[in-house]
Amino acid sequence: MAKIKLVFEKAGEVIVKLTNKNPKTVEAILAATPFESKAMLWGDEVYFTTPARVGEENSQSTVNLGDVAYWPPGNAICLFFGPTPISGPNGIRPASPVNVIGKVVEGIDVLRKVKDSEKVKVEKL
Repeated sequence: MAKIKLVFEKAGEVIVKLTNKNPKTVEAILAATPFESKAMLWGDEVYFTTPARVGEENSQSTVNLGDVAYWPPGNAICLFFGPTPISGPNGIRPASPVNVIGKVVEGIDVLRKVKDSEKVKVEKL
């Protein structure tokens, strides 16, 4: 499956291996790539807006460590590297259901260094 590279202006690079679990969402993200955005933080989640516009597709209300997902209400890519403010004992909980599109395969520690409003470039590998 395809991979994308996220280049954070100061924090470093993250490699994401895309999955075929939500093919319409992955296709929309790839069609919008390359693009730039600004990172935002919510607990141990980095997220940023994307030009892609997709509705819910096999959406989930909990995710696993390292999951990368598309959040339909915000047209955003979300990277989960720990609990969010609403997470509980049953897993990492996004703000609302997300479409999982992949997994961080390199650079998960980079996400802890990302600052709010840091520029991020999304590229195909």
